Amino acid sequence: MAIFTKTTKEAKVTKVTKAKKEGALALGSRVNAIVRPHITEKAAILAEKGTYVFEVARDTNKIEIAKAIEALYNVKPTRVNIVNLPNTRVFVRNRKGVKSGIRKALVTLKKGDKIEVV
Repeated sequence: MAIFTKTTKEAKVTKVTKAKKEGALALGSRVNAIVRPHITEKAAILAEKGTYVFEVARDTNKIEIAKAIEALYNVKPTRVNIVNLPNTRVFVRNRKGVKSGIRKALVTLKKGDKIEVV
């Protein structure tokens, strides 16, 4: 029956890797919610007013986005709005194609808080 039991060394390794994975999931799930800052002219105008635009993962919700902003930039958002942009058909060099849609998060901060995006 020694085939089915774990040795002490294997047991220690699994405990350590399990703890690392749990820690990575706790922080990684928040950080991976944000893909990149969405930098456009319109986003720059909004940033002056205290609203920042980020491209986020498709499967995240407002709470996860708020926690990710807090973990990355050390500011607490007051409001998070989400915009889903659909796929768009494009025609380039006599070929039809599809430009993939994105999911944007508009993060509003309280007055006085700033995020250095660039």
